[in-house]
Amino acid sequence: MDTIRQQKTSALIKRELAEIFLNDGPYVYDCMITVTKTTVTKDLSIARSYLSIFNAEDNEAVIKAVRANTKDIRYRLGQKIRMQVRVIPQLEFFIDDSLDYIENIENLLKQ
Repeated sequence: MDTIRQQKTSALIKRELAEIFLNDGPYVYDCMITVTKTTVTKDLSIARSYLSIFNAEDNEAVIKAVRANTKDIRYRLGQKIRMQVRVIPQLEFFIDDSLDYIENIENLLKQ
C-alpha cells in the first residue's frame, strides 16, 4: 500500500516523464512512447516507470535506447520537478506489455 506522498510523487513523475518523451525526447525515432504506470519506493529514491511503445519494429531496442539515456532523462526531469521534491529519484524503465497480453487474450477468445 502506497502512502499519499508516494502516490503524489509517482503521479508527478509519470506526468513529467510523459511530457519529456512527447516533447523533449530525441532519444528514439519513429515510435511513440507512453508512460503507463510509475511507482516510487517508500524512501522516494527510486522511480520505476512502465513504458508502452507503439509503432516500433523492436521494442527491446527502444527500451535499451531509453535506458542508455536515463541520465539525461533524469536531468530533464530534475529541471521540471526540482521545486516539488527534495531528491530526484533514480529512474528505472520497463516495458509494459499489458496491452499485448490483452490483445493475445482477445485473439484466443475469438478462436
